[in-house]
Amino acid sequence: MRPDILNPLFAEVDTLDGVGPKLKKPLDKLGLTRVRDVAYHLPDRFVTRRAVQNLDEAGEGEQIVIALTATEHRPSRNNRGPHRVFAQDAIGNICALTYFGRASYTAKKLLPVGELRWVAGKLERYGDMLQIVHPDHVLEQGGESLQRLCEPVYALSEGLTQPKVASLVGQALGNLPRLPEWIEPGQFEKQQWPDWADALKLAHKSENALARDRLAYDELLANSLALMLVRADNRQRRGRALVGTGQLRNRLQLPFPLTGAQKRSIAEIEGDMAQEAPMLRLLQGDVGAGKTVVALEAMLVAVEAGAQAALLAPTEILARQHFETLRDMARPTGVEVALLTGRDKGRARESILMGLLDGSIQIVVGTHAIFQDSVNYRDLGLVVIDEQHRFGVAQRLQLARKGKRTPHTLAMTATPIPRTLTLAQYGEMDVSKLDEMPLGRQAIDTRVVGQDRLGEVVDAVGRHIESGQQAYWVCPMVHDSETTDLAAAEARYAVLRERFGDTVVLVHGQLEPAAKDAAMERFASGQAKLLVATTVIEVGVDVPAATLMVIEQAERFGLAQLHQLRGRVGRGSEKSVCLLLRGEALSETGRKRLALMRETQDGFRIAEEDLALRGGGELLGTRQSGDTPFRVADLEQIQRLLPIAHDDARLLIDRDGGLNSHRGEAARVLLYLFDRDWGVQLLRGG
Repeated sequence: MRPDILNPLFAEVDTLDGVGPKLKKPLDKLGLTRVRDVAYHLPDRFVTRRAVQNLDEAGEGEQIVIALTATEHRPSRNNRGPHRVFAQDAIGNICALTYFGRASYTAKKLLPVGELRWVAGKLERYGDMLQIVHPDHVLEQGGESLQRLCEPVYALSEGLTQPKVASLVGQALGNLPRLPEWIEPGQFEKQQWPDWADALKLAHKSENALARDRLAYDELLANSLALMLVRADNRQRRGRALVGTGQLRNRLQLPFPLTGAQKRSIAEIEGDMAQEAPMLRLLQGDVGAGKTVVALEAMLVAVEAGAQAALLAPTEILARQHFETLRDMARPTGVEVALLTGRDKGRARESILMGLLDGSIQIVVGTHAIFQDSVNYRDLGLVVIDEQHRFGVAQRLQLARKGKRTPHTLAMTATPIPRTLTLAQYGEMDVSKLDEMPLGRQAIDTRVVGQDRLGEVVDAVGRHIESGQQAYWVCPMVHDSETTDLAAAEARYAVLRERFGDTVVLVHGQLEPAAKDAAMERFASGQAKLLVATTVIEVGVDVPAATLMVIEQAERFGLAQLHQLRGRVGRGSEKSVCLLLRGEALSETGRKRLALMRETQDGFRIAEEDLALRGGGELLGTRQSGDTPFRVADLEQIQRLLPIAHDDARLLIDRDGGLNSHRGEAARVLLYLFDRDWGVQLLRGG
């Protein structure tokens, strides 16, 4: 049970004044569903302003606070033009306060002629005239104006404003409970951190490094502690030793020899499964390194020992891809492989459920549908989870309880993770790494091309298709937007379809599953030659005949995503090409990233160097899925504070009595505060 002291923080966001159904939607988009989420919605940055006596003291482009008196309102002659309010400072200098659109209607009310107002905003020059466009604040004379000198800037979604978010944050912070201290006393004193409530308040007021570090450390400590509890609980659970006979695996007819890394990983997995304590292992493999074969070998070990195996995939496309691949590879063994997704209904679903219950289905592949309450197994011995970062630990634990005894768990990820972050994301697991590529895999010719050569690229795609080969075209968005220049998948699809006809298909996450599957089937079968898509094809899509990848606005993607997308080609014997289309505005970091993509296909090196390029959390382009499991701690803080938090968690468990000690009671509060309460639930009576 969640400690009562946290109940005010876990109240729904609509318990805050001013939050109704209309405001709740944009708050939901930001993940702000509880009072706690609002309190932890930390500013992205701060606007620091300087108070000046007159305009002569201010510089152009500077954020200022100044006392001005309106002298004239000059409205626009049409609705589209600006409404200007001319105002003078203490020594008679004139400045225009410029408003556009609806904001112009409030200008007269905010700035009555002849009355002094404190104005906050950015001073700019328009021709010979100084101006402030859309002042951030216009206030009557009073002390509050000085509080605007350092102001937080929050992430917003459509329908929210900075003042509204600041108001909600103020309410959330106004009634914070006094929580017990969970940080080890010596560490707390050494770091000179504020207590929890003060740290939250300070982090919203200014760039307070100590406060931000304290909050980041709390999150890292909660994560480390929860993962240690999972690991400790797993070691105490009664599992089942599964020892294979080799009978089924010897029947496999693989078209390629296993790499040394695959053989090593299989041996590590076999060793774990032969123990009674349930396996908890991560298989980390680069794009195309052969994780599926390793997973099949592990599942056949379970079947040889008389148990069943289940493979969980994050999307239906990936589940179907795995099902077809595993079914074809396992055919010589005679093992029954089935597919179960949320779309399966009626008799087909009942037949699969009966086969799992009576044991006639030995391997099942599916989405989250395979761990619903209605799905029961005769003897589930191994759970394989693909793209582990897309599932929470709580989901994995739920599936692990499907067996009569705790099944072995093998998690897989095709996203290479820097060593620094492995502990943060997979601290409860042992790790096997596939760092060799199978024989016959050719290097992918990667080129960076300017967006101004788009016409040439389209012509090249045409020649590629005419030669009988297939291609991908990846866009970063689904729909066009008035506020962005990103290419939209639907718009690009329309242009390419007009050029190449019905050989072009479209796949994105907002399509109905049936339409998505139909498009993928046309492409996989070779009927369609060009697949236009978003990052929904980032993992798992395997079409060996596709040998050209075009990624539009490549600088907008994270390096890990680019590496995953590039890995969709180069899967056959033909030479493959990846074209990275870049926009005109490219930062130095962006250039280095795209240069790195040209230079290497080693995903582990890309992950390490990408982390170095991002440094203190600077992210160019979209945030990479699975980047970190944290909302408060940035990358620099993870690198610096995670080892300390990990040691502190270990100290609490090994020396300070675990969660049953005085500090442990405080740590329970911490785990619930950061939604790591699945760590508490593992404890007997927790």
